[in-house]
Amino acid sequence: MTASTPLLITFGLYLLAMVGIGLAAWRSTRNLDDYILGGRSLGGYVTALSAGASDMSGWLLMGLPGALYLTGVSEAWIAIGLCIGAWCNWRFVAGPLRVYTERTDNALTLPDYFTTRFSSDGSAANGRLLRVVSALVILVFFAIYCASGIVAGARLFESVFGLPYAQALWWGAAATILYTLIGGFLAVSWTDTVQATLMIFALLLTPVIVILSVGGPGETLRVIEQVDPARLQWIGGGGLVAVVSALAWGLGYFGQPHILARFMAADSLAVIPQARRIGMTWMVLCLLGAVAVGLAGIAWATQHPQQAVALGENPERVFIVLAEALFNPWVAGVLLSAILAAVMSTLSCQLLVCSSALTEDFYHGFFRPHAGERELVWVGRATVLAVALLAIWIARDPDSRVLGLVSYAWAGFGAAFGPVVLFSLFWARMTGIGALAGMLAGALTVVLWKHTGSTLYEMVPGFIAASIAIIAGSLLSRAPPAAVQARHAQVQASLRESGY
Repeated sequence: MTASTPLLITFGLYLLAMVGIGLAAWRSTRNLDDYILGGRSLGGYVTALSAGASDMSGWLLMGLPGALYLTGVSEAWIAIGLCIGAWCNWRFVAGPLRVYTERTDNALTLPDYFTTRFSSDGSAANGRLLRVVSALVILVFFAIYCASGIVAGARLFESVFGLPYAQALWWGAAATILYTLIGGFLAVSWTDTVQATLMIFALLLTPVIVILSVGGPGETLRVIEQVDPARLQWIGGGGLVAVVSALAWGLGYFGQPHILARFMAADSLAVIPQARRIGMTWMVLCLLGAVAVGLAGIAWATQHPQQAVALGENPERVFIVLAEALFNPWVAGVLLSAILAAVMSTLSCQLLVCSSALTEDFYHGFFRPHAGERELVWVGRATVLAVALLAIWIARDPDSRVLGLVSYAWAGFGAAFGPVVLFSLFWARMTGIGALAGMLAGALTVVLWKHTGSTLYEMVPGFIAASIAIIAGSLLSRAPPAAVQARHAQVQASLRESGY
């Protein structure tokens, strides 16, 4: 379609607001700690919505509704698995990680935390190897993840404004790169809060209007059953293996660097419970809305076949088509800005984590250990630009697919980092050798399993393999020194005093 004036104005105002927030955050960024973790100053509300928005990328408004539209309610197991995994992450990981990273020399990144957590456990060479491997895992999987976000943004600009894919690619990425480049973590977190609010507004309003236009909830279900009764079956064609694979998405939360960074940046341990309640409420409502959009879209498309022609080519456009068809251009512009918000919030977080890995774990860790804060902030900004350009290059193919890449990267992080994070927080006997073994086993299993052709999601064998490798590697290596175990005991005592 060709963009209308209301759409242009709405999108333009939204993008200007995001860049304006980036400029405001620039004034609050004084050193690398501010740029990477916002000086650990996020309150409960911002922590919760920033974690949620950085998690839920464009797939929340495009991929998940599209899957429900195409297959039916059996795809909702993904949403259930994600809710369970997110709650466990908030309840069992957020607080301990916030305390532990502060006790391990104020670690700013996951590789920094892993290295410092096991710093007295073995030789300096082992510590450097752990830092390098974890940073490489981040760069490899996030390069793919960032590319998928850029593709999703390009699809939106391509659909709404009628731009050629090559132009849409640059316009979709430009604003995200700009405010991340300028403001760092504070800009990303503040804009995430705005974007999370926009996303929940869109996902609560749209399904209600769609269901009412179809004739109500009862009529919606009747039409879906008339079209294909199998779309209302909780167990689809993939059977129990598909259900297990969908639920396993929840395991990925324990290893996602861009989400864990929000826990590390919380103002204090005290804000975590409040953030958990806000974050989980937001997430459940958003996922329910996304599921409802996909299912109600089936009924609406059946009643309006001419307007739903585009869905035959790409079911992921169901939210876009419904917004354009059922709302006036001003409201549609706001709703479609929510897709851009979802893409931008996750992409900006991913760019920042890649930047922190290159700046803190390579540049500062190996090449310039005595570099000043101002130098490190500017190196961080340069690496944001470099990673963004690499992601745009990866996404240059107009036939690029989003969900497969996201699924692959999610499994890679979940299997490589998830077990390592969990064991490091709760098992005093874990060693650096065990962490390295688990990281390698998880990442390699995901890569290899992907090529077996199995219908079981690679997260499942990857997570199991990493856990076994951590236990075996730790028990077969020398026990951690007394100082490392004492620090672990101090962290656990601090958590118990705080009610954890």
